Amino acid sequence: MTTPQDLLFVALDVPADRPVEQGDLSLALAAAELFDLLAAQVVTLRDDRIVPLSGHLTGDPMLDKAAASLIRAEPYESAEDWLWRRGDGLSAAYRDELEHTGPAGSGLRQLFRRADRSVERIDSDARRHAADRWARHEPLLVGLASALGIEEPEHEEPAANAEDDRVAVVLAALGDALTELEAVRQRRRIEEDAFDNVWRAP
Repeated sequence: MTTPQDLLFVALDVPADRPVEQGDLSLALAAAELFDLLAAQVVTLRDDRIVPLSGHLTGDPMLDKAAASLIRAEPYESAEDWLWRRGDGLSAAYRDELEHTGPAGSGLRQLFRRADRSVERIDSDARRHAADRWARHEPLLVGLASALGIEEPEHEEPAANAEDDRVAVVLAALGDALTELEAVRQRRRIEEDAFDNVWRAP
């Protein structure tokens, strides 16, 4: 299982401070992909720029698609630009991937499409892997989930520090992108309210 897949299950199964918007989840999934590409040494970061290192396959179809879409010409792409470009519709793409190839099969499709969270949870190795990683307070997964307003699991010991500053760079880019997306939503709400008021005026 990959970090994006684990994050998707956490977003489904763990209560959040607020409903997780699909746009927010898409940005976080793109950040999770970047973490896995860094870990696989497919890319590295030069400041906040994503620098491709190799063209080898990761063995995961979605991560391989992400790697294939990397910009390989200087000055390369910033982490935040990657989140916006790769994150476009990514939550739906991951749901489709798990629906058709995941171990939960058609039952997972029902879970994704039901708004009622009381629907019976489908047990699978994939879900158990995500739950175990979450229970262990794995720093990358917790950092991504926290950005989405998903509460951290209870733990007695603080999470281990990340290996290097690359994690902080990616999480900062994710935070900036989420803030910008929320600002866009607020502007749209203000514009819609103003439009409604015009039509309601006597």
